[in-house]
Amino acid sequence: MGQSADRASREAVEPELPPGQRLQRGWPVTHYGPVPKFRPERWEFRVFGATADGDKHCWTHEEFSSLPYATVVGDLHCVTKFSMLGAEWGGVPARALLEIAPPAPDATHVMVWAEYGFSSNLRMADFMDERTIFATHKGGELLTAEHGFPLRLVVPHLYAWKGPKWVRGVEYMTADRRGFWEERGYHNVGDPWTEQRYSYQEEPGDGPEL
Repeated sequence: MGQSADRASREAVEPELPPGQRLQRGWPVTHYGPVPKFRPERWEFRVFGATADGDKHCWTHEEFSSLPYATVVGDLHCVTKFSMLGAEWGGVPARALLEIAPPAPDATHVMVWAEYGFSSNLRMADFMDERTIFATHKGGELLTAEHGFPLRLVVPHLYAWKGPKWVRGVEYMTADRRGFWEERGYHNVGDPWTEQRYSYQEEPGDGPEL
């Protein structure tokens, strides 16, 4: 009886993980390709595509750093099967960017663009989620270059590849199309709770229309 109580107590305090994931105490560095060199005088963030006013919106690094700052607590679930839980992320919420540079009414998706041409597509509803954030900080400290400084997208409810490091812009789209990893066999949606890891698992409606 004592053993059952102890087991129940342990299960009560153990965090819930998506299927197939393991708890990660640290934060491993995972990325494809080299770490870009940050040059603040050349850095620019763009919002373009199907914007409400039809214009492209641009910010220098100094200007982007002056946008509304917030913190969110969110998990990071890597498709390589580790999960980092309860991290505090600081930066510019996606919702704030949507208010400053709103999309056209018929925009349904975004493509998030990063250094070296990397990209990740998101449904507008996922991009608009209250915890989706363009992170500059983790745990109150600036991100390191290896973890995405000066800017990475964090989408806590999706697999981490949906939040690229070294982000440089957002394209509003009126139709879906696959990003870098999605073109290479990863699931178009990327929900860790239903293990949407690979494109062969996609159901009708999960991917762009052919």
